[in-house]
Amino acid sequence: MPDNLPDVPASGSPAVTAATEVYAIHGADPEVLAYAMAKYSRSALTLRESLKEISAQRAEQFLNTFYFQYGHRSIADLAHVAFAVERLSLLAAIALVDEPRWDGQERSTRYQDFRKSGYYTPRLDDSAKAELYRSTITHLFDSYQAVGEGMLQELKQHTPRPSTMDEAAYTRTLRARAFDMARYLLPLATNTSLGQITNARTLEQQIARLLGSEYGEIRELGERLREAASGSAWNPTGDTREVKVAPTLVKYTAPSNFAAQSKLALTEAARSLMGDAPIAAMPAESPNVELIVTPPGERLSLEIDLATSLLYPHTHYRYAQLREAVRSLPEQRILELVSLGTVHRGRHDELPRAFAAANGLRFDILMDVGGFRDMHRHRRCVQLLQDYTSAHGFDTPDFPGQPPVSGSAVAAVFAEGMESAMHAYARLGGATVPDTVATASAEGSKLQAHSAAAVPVPEFRANGSLGMTWGKPLASPADGLDFPTDPKPTTVAANPDAAYVLPLATRCRSLFAMDFAQAVYISELRSTPAGHWSYRNVAWQMFQAVQRQYPGLAEHFRIRDPHEPVDLLQR
Repeated sequence: MPDNLPDVPASGSPAVTAATEVYAIHGADPEVLAYAMAKYSRSALTLRESLKEISAQRAEQFLNTFYFQYGHRSIADLAHVAFAVERLSLLAAIALVDEPRWDGQERSTRYQDFRKSGYYTPRLDDSAKAELYRSTITHLFDSYQAVGEGMLQELKQHTPRPSTMDEAAYTRTLRARAFDMARYLLPLATNTSLGQITNARTLEQQIARLLGSEYGEIRELGERLREAASGSAWNPTGDTREVKVAPTLVKYTAPSNFAAQSKLALTEAARSLMGDAPIAAMPAESPNVELIVTPPGERLSLEIDLATSLLYPHTHYRYAQLREAVRSLPEQRILELVSLGTVHRGRHDELPRAFAAANGLRFDILMDVGGFRDMHRHRRCVQLLQDYTSAHGFDTPDFPGQPPVSGSAVAAVFAEGMESAMHAYARLGGATVPDTVATASAEGSKLQAHSAAAVPVPEFRANGSLGMTWGKPLASPADGLDFPTDPKPTTVAANPDAAYVLPLATRCRSLFAMDFAQAVYISELRSTPAGHWSYRNVAWQMFQAVQRQYPGLAEHFRIRDPHEPVDLLQR
């Protein structure tokens, strides 16, 4: 009998236990380890003993029986697999990591130069569009380099090097600040790399979701992830033993027909509900964040929230605007909308994420895609993402306490890069939507730049010239670039691949639902001086929204106003 096992007690006597033992495990195949841990519920063997008696074949037989026939999916939670995913677009990376139970790390656009990373090219239907795509991406990368170098020089003029700091550290620190601004021009086509560690249940759901994507690159990514999980793992030690990843647990993954069918039904329902209503502007006092508050004593509040949350990812409307439209419907119609979220659900399909978003503190957030990618990493909340579009305009990298791009020598470079990208998006068949704010003119939507700081704000004129106004974010479209509009709010692009040319400056909308503790955590973490201005600004507005609605709870936030001056040489 092994030394770590207690003696068999006499009949009727309690067991005399040894001290608690903890040991790490290394080298077991993920599926074998999952089987061994699952045996705790069916065997008195220790994990050491279970691993010694288990073969890969026995693990497969066990998983086929209990996982697939009896639905013991918690077993897959025990099989954790590490993957490297390299040379995928930023657009695909956002889709890949969009899992509530996901752990990983991606290349940072703040600390790495992306000029040499390359970019993804989708299959375009004619040579003219292919050339437009190539030239637009090339222009954006050239602009990225020019703005990065130009803003580095602006920062050096603004912030002299201290005598105690060597030149290399000084330049490196300010170059990171320059990347903070230049990254706004990186297109979603830009290649990145990431590593992820997920359990097999999350992996199975992730693959199924990716296989059902409207983007060809993302469907191919799902296939490659399934192939990698079904084959052998790379072994850095050079061990000749073949390590299997999770072939049994992912072999039945298929595209999520439930998600695809639901999207079509909910998109049509949203179109029918909203008609050609323009997208309302965000509140003037909080242009990036809106806290959703349920009216006190409202009848059917949960049903209204569920219906709104189901429709939200398939529109470009504010949550509050969409909710008001749902609220005006008869009760039976509201319940019919809720049923659209489950009507196509299969036996093993989980409820849509929207069913978990109708509670807690809910923040409707409108921000640049680059900053959103940082916010997207938070897992202790429910996130509903809307599709990419040019409808919300874009942000300009003008940050308090440092030289603004819009007032720099490279302002025109930034403006021309954004102009070329937005025109290319429209010409490549990108989604068009109604006027971007309720006060827009009947002529159609205008492209607008935004700046959260009291700094020069660029206005792009119809003739291509760049004008400047001094102030805060504009409340309505200024004279700018005309873009074609559709009489109905199309939420799915005629050509979804047009989104690849949208730069990270482009604004996107998402709903974050969380408990109070997570709201405090995000607000505190994302408002620190070392962070990027974009999400520091959003974190501050989240705090302010809670403070206005629940003033007695504001004291629990340890937060710093992002408008206060910061030391640009501290990271």
